Amino acid sequence: MLFHLFRSKRTHVTLSSERWTLADIIALFDGLFADTYQTRLIKGGDEPLYMPADDATSCHRVIFARGYFASALHEISHWCIAGAERRLREDYGYWYLPDGRDADQQAAFERAEIAPQALESLFTHACNRPFHVSVDNLGGAVEVDRAAFEAKVLARAERFEREGLPLRARAFRHALKRFYQDGEPLAHAVAAGRAILDQASWVRR
Repeated sequence: MLFHLFRSKRTHVTLSSERWTLADIIALFDGLFADTYQTRLIKGGDEPLYMPADDATSCHRVIFARGYFASALHEISHWCIAGAERRLREDYGYWYLPDGRDADQQAAFERAEIAPQALESLFTHACNRPFHVSVDNLGGAVEVDRAAFEAKVLARAERFEREGLPLRARAFRHALKRFYQDGEPLAHAVAAGRAILDQASWVRR
């Protein structure tokens, strides 16, 4: 299906504040997943990318763009949705279709982005930050209906709330809430998220 071919790459400028530092978001992610999923969050360059482990690097890497906090949350959202087989492929086996999409391509692009951006919205609100959907198609021949896309993203976020988040997303959001909303030390927030992962691992035994 066409929507399997696309994923978005959020790279726009975000709020600047010492409250939301890259060091903290990297420490939260790595504290949860470096040992449990052999995956680290990496500040990258112009383009975000997911890279599985290889002969040169023992860990998988979620690489976000240009040091943008929102890009980190967006790329983490894609990672939280990707299944085990997808996480063994560069960029999860997808490719990015840049701006300039036609109507069919834009529709497929938006369908593929609803769930990741729904998770991203939950992560963003857990950090006490405003969330904005990303659906631009600069240079495209088709007009983007941002309001309609935003409604679909918010509806999917509500469905996640009702039905439950994927395990990694649930653990990550819990750690974000403990750190950004409850003001707990970073180590305590990581431990709270790890407890969710550990409990799920114990239940599966």
